Amino acid sequence: MEEDVDGDLADIEALNFDDLDTVSKLQKTQRYNDIMQKVEDALEKGSGVQDHGMVLEDDPEYQLIVNCNALSVDIENEIVIIHSFIRDKYRLKFLELESLVHHPIDYARVVKKIGNEMDLTLVDMEGLLPAAIRMVISVTASTTSGKPLPEEVLQKTIEACDRALALDSAKKQVLDFVETRMGYIAPNLSAVAGSAVAAKLMGTAGGLTALAKMPACNVQLLGAKKKNLAGFSTATSQFRVGYIEQTEVFQSTPPSLRMRAGRLLAGKSTIAARVDSTRGDPSGNTGRVLREEICKKIEKWQEPPPAKQPKPLPVPDSEPKKKRGGRRLRKMKERYAITDMRKLANRMQFGVPEESSLGDGLGEGYGMLGQAGNGKLRVSIGQSKLAAKVAKKFKEKRYGSSGGATSGLTSSLAFTPVQGIELSNPQAHAHQLGSGTQSTYFSENGTFSKIKRT
Repeated sequence: MEEDVDGDLADIEALNFDDLDTVSKLQKTQRYNDIMQKVEDALEKGSGVQDHGMVLEDDPEYQLIVNCNALSVDIENEIVIIHSFIRDKYRLKFLELESLVHHPIDYARVVKKIGNEMDLTLVDMEGLLPAAIRMVISVTASTTSGKPLPEEVLQKTIEACDRALALDSAKKQVLDFVETRMGYIAPNLSAVAGSAVAAKLMGTAGGLTALAKMPACNVQLLGAKKKNLAGFSTATSQFRVGYIEQTEVFQSTPPSLRMRAGRLLAGKSTIAARVDSTRGDPSGNTGRVLREEICKKIEKWQEPPPAKQPKPLPVPDSEPKKKRGGRRLRKMKERYAITDMRKLANRMQFGVPEESSLGDGLGEGYGMLGQAGNGKLRVSIGQSKLAAKVAKKFKEKRYGSSGGATSGLTSSLAFTPVQGIELSNPQAHAHQLGSGTQSTYFSENGTFSKIKRT
């Protein structure tokens, strides 16, 4: 455990060392020189690749491509180390530059171009950086607190910049070689993203197998640079997009759909890489099918929405509809029928202005109400048949019409000339006397009467 800690400390000390050869060792290794020599020889021979009928892993051409992918990753790491060395040296001269230019190669080019110059208006950085970044660098350099570097430190910094640019050139050469062989190594991925983008994706991921194991969301970010907008608008900037934005399909897509197209391309590229890693389709037909699917989806996105069709009226029925009839329906119609007052309110007389609730035609109009001549908003409403029936039933229920019911107007007080007011039962006499022949011939209390002769 202590040995590992000592080793890590030694690496950290090496990064801060003044000697560039101690920091950067890749260009002096035998592996780097051998691979670069083979790449140069292969590029001189041409891009023709013949299928020798052997397994892909046993093909020396494929082994060289795998080594090139691994070397490209090592070159990328070496450039990062040299970039750290350049920043440590040039920080004394221009501290704010590293926060304005993030990409290592761009930083090395700018440092080499500026050198020890304090007045950046005399330095022509046309073509190195965008105009907005150049303007911000010029303004920041006029207010920086840095001082010119000593000649020895400046010489080491320029040498480190040259080495970083040389490594970047070697990486491009390796990617060019891999690009010429992509039709044989990864035909499906080349059909989807193009040979150049496929080579960059493979080189950044570390090989076809590593690219096949990578999720699509990470494939979309391969090659993405950290952008510094220097306070300008982010409306037109594309974030979270790497080498995928260099594909032909992405460039031909409208700007509003490019983010969706980037996600779609990353997903299909991952599928194509997995097919190529298992040699599922050496002819590249799967990649062409995936590319057609991408183009069809993007065309579908650009289609206008379907126009809203007018809804046709239903076909009129020639036969009359079956409606419910009978007493219940008639009662319901009478109950909800429009009244005569409403009929007059809905009706207007020609040439006669109607009265309104607020006057002068404002508010709710009264129509023909009050135009009968009396000036009142009242209409004599005749009693309907239903209302008459209801009133009759209510009267019978309240006062009674049969069955010996007693009227509520019957009083128990009788007025006599002798006693004045006498309390009596008006029904007692009716129960005692009876009526008709029952009280004479068939009465229980009745007797024969004897008439005396006179």
